[in-house]
Order: sequence, then C-alpha cells, then structure tokens
Amino acid sequence: MEWTAWFDAPEYEFARQLLQRGIAIIYFVAFLSSHNQFPALLGERGLLPVPDFVARSSRYRRPTLFSWRYSDRLLRAVCRGGMAIAATVVLGLPQLGPPWVPMLAFLALWLLYMSIVNVGQTFYGFGWEMLLLEAGFIVAFLGSDQTPPPRTILILLAWLVFRLEFGAGMIKIRGGREWRDLTALYYHHETQPMPGPLSRQAHLLPKAWHRVEVLGNHFAQLVVPFFLFAPQPLASVAAGIVIFTQLWLVASGNFAWLNWMAILLAFAAVSDPVAHALVPAIPLDWHTAAAGTGGAIATAGGAAATGTQAPVPWLVVVLVATVLLVVLSYRPAENLFSHDQLMNAAFNRWQLGNTYGAFGTVTKQRIEIAVEGTLDAEPDETADWQEYGFRGKPGDVRRIPRQWAPYHLRLDWLMWFLPLRTVHEQWFYAFLAKLLEADRPTLRLLRHDPFDGARPRWVRARSYLYRFATRKEFRATGERWIRIPLYESIPPLSLPPED
Repeated sequence: MEWTAWFDAPEYEFARQLLQRGIAIIYFVAFLSSHNQFPALLGERGLLPVPDFVARSSRYRRPTLFSWRYSDRLLRAVCRGGMAIAATVVLGLPQLGPPWVPMLAFLALWLLYMSIVNVGQTFYGFGWEMLLLEAGFIVAFLGSDQTPPPRTILILLAWLVFRLEFGAGMIKIRGGREWRDLTALYYHHETQPMPGPLSRQAHLLPKAWHRVEVLGNHFAQLVVPFFLFAPQPLASVAAGIVIFTQLWLVASGNFAWLNWMAILLAFAAVSDPVAHALVPAIPLDWHTAAAGTGGAIATAGGAAATGTQAPVPWLVVVLVATVLLVVLSYRPAENLFSHDQLMNAAFNRWQLGNTYGAFGTVTKQRIEIAVEGTLDAEPDETADWQEYGFRGKPGDVRRIPRQWAPYHLRLDWLMWFLPLRTVHEQWFYAFLAKLLEADRPTLRLLRHDPFDGARPRWVRARSYLYRFATRKEFRATGERWIRIPLYESIPPLSLPPED
C-alpha cells in the first residue's frame, strides 16, 4: 500500500544501528553496575535491604520480579541475563531476524532493569534510570535489518531528546539566579557531584569563557531542540549541536550514562546522507545492504521482500506503540510549560513518558563528608584516625579525579548529597555500621580500607570544605584540592559490646 510508504525511513539506517547497539551497551553497563554494587547496597544484608523494603510496601504497585521473592543470587542472575541479552544486540544478532526479535530483546532489557530500579530506593533515584528505561522501550520498536526504520519511532526518540534537553533548560531558567546572570559555570565544574580528570582545568578557565558556556548551554537546551523536528539537513545540524555540548559534559565530569544517552538519542535526527557527507565510509544505501544480509522475508501477503517496505503486521505493532507513547506524552508536555515544573518524575508505574531535568540550581561550595576510623580504645583527638578512600568522590587532595562514566558509582553519588540534605540518613548509618563490622562486600565498594580488613573500634564522619587548587597553589604543593576542616558531622560511633 503506497500510503504506508511514509512510515518507512530507510534513510535513517545508520541512526538505527547506532541507537540499538549504543543503548544496548548502556544497558550492559547498567546491569554490570548493579551486579557489582546492588548486593552490598540493597541486597539481603545490604544498607537498605530489598526484602525489608518490599515487606514494608504492602501496597507497592510498581512492577518488579522481586515483589514475589528477592535473593542476591536471583539479582545476579537477572543482571547476568540482562548483560547477555545486551551483548547479543551489540553484536547485531537479533537484528538479523524478523523485527519482533530485537523488539523482544529490548522489552526484556526494559522489564529486567525496571525490576531492579523499582526496588532500588534512593540508590536508583536518578533521572538517567528512567531515561534508560524509556529509551529502551521506544527503541524496541525500531525493527530489524529486514525492515526500514519506522519514522514514527524516530520522531518519538527526537521527542525524548527534546524533553531531556528543553526540560533541563527550563529547569535552569526557572531555577537559581546563577543561570540567568550567567555565573553558574563559575562554580559547577568544582561543585558537581563527581568531578572528572579534566574538571579542574575546566574550572580554571577564564570567567568570560564560563559565561559563554552558560550562553551556549541556554542556546543548546532552549532553542536547538525545536530544530530536531525540522527538515534535513537542519535536523542533523541540531543533533550535532546536542552531541557536541554533551561531549563537553562527558569530558568535564562524571554523570553516569546521562550524557552518553543524550548523545545516542540525538542520532535519531541524523540522516544517512548527512552522516555520509561527514564520514564517507558510512554508505548511503546502508539499509539496502543491511536488508540484503538478512535475506528475503515473507510479507503479510506471502510475497518476498528485501527490506524495502515494512510488512503490515509489523506496521500495526509500531502504530499501536506510537499511539500509546503519544498518549503518555501529554503529561510530560504539560509539565514542560508548567510554573511548577517537576524534574525527573515518572507519571505512570511503567516509567514511560517521563519528565527530565537537572541542576536547576548550582551549589556554590563543595562540602565533602570524610569517613574516618580508628583502632584506638579512646576516640578523642589523640587517637590515630584513618580516612577511608572512595573510588570516585574527592578525598585525597593529591589524587587526580578518575573518569568513571558511563559506569555509575552509586555510593559515591549519594555521599555528595549528604551535606546538601542531612548526614542523618538511614543508609549512611547502616554504612557506618558495616565499616565497624569490616563487612567485606561493603569494603569492596571503596578504593581504600586503611585497616586492611580489620575491624575499627570507632568510626566518625567529618565535614570539609573543598576547592580546586589554583595553578600557583598546585605548583607549590602538588595538591589538586585545597580542603579546610569544618566540623564533626557524626561523632564517634562503635558497635555495642558483645555479650
């Protein structure tokens, strides 16, 4: 049927290949992160045990496999299964079959990871968790090499980028004054949750450059997203601007897979002719070649096709998914223009059609919570207090911050929030108790245990003011951070005496 030709977008095959494989890579990283950290943080003997959470939430309605039973063994099986499925997509194996094969692969990734997120409590309360879930669901309907990329799904992916970018831009304009007076980047590189190896260099750039950064950010988030829906090549240019700005964020900080997801999703607006013009190795007839490797498929009428037009049954599936996602887009669209704009919120239990946004205000000072322990019997200032080392968050003033993204260090991220909220969090006291027990899974989350597996007699938490050293200070001391002691956040704690 000729009228169905509009729904086919064979000129976006490069975008489809990149989206499917790239998002599968992010799923692999997400499952790997959970496999390595979830049991210690949320497992049977974790800081916030899932069995206790599910038992307390008798009316808990968000879908998860763990509502029936949780065990660390089952959690690891889910993570390994997710990594295995993601790996097959990265290799392109499901894409060689009919379109329902990659659809089932991505829906499995979505359901398995949603099972983890929905019991992850505060350790999974980040916007990029929702973004990965929603993107995985939409990408499930991009089809396989045997069918052209569906145009409506590509538009929905561009709409997801729009919500992500424009939502973040509106949050900033409505948020702290620093975004309106262009001073936000005077502080951001230094006070962001987890600086990267180039964050100090970015912070030390001239203030005039930082003001240009903020202007560029406003342009990229408040103006450019509208052009993602423009004709080509304008849409590809808009996508290129989004990609460039996100690469700068990748280079200057660690935001898990948030920036990488934005980069991947932006390619939904990049057509094959534009990609070929930039990189001639990308073929103009990519879809024809890809469909040819998959062989002929049978259409609804029984005739053979070589990937030039989607079969009607698959088109129906895509249209049903499109209508569902359009209906679910009403509330996030309304939220974008609301004076009470929500940030990183889900409007339904399946976490589809979410609203996004980050850093509506920028922290002006960096307060770090240092955790210390001692083997001495008396926890006074004469005791030999030793500091625990975290993998990502600042601690050692001489250490260069590491690049971790897209891998997500969940404990380190939550440590950043403590001075902004309160150190008297349930999970943090549980963490201190685990240190007193020298709990091995907990210690494996850290970079350095000063007691080499021995139990400290006491632990405490202290607050420090951190700032990046100037170039002159670094030359004089070799220290990348300058830190000033502030106060004792939590006084010395010990385990009760054994009977």
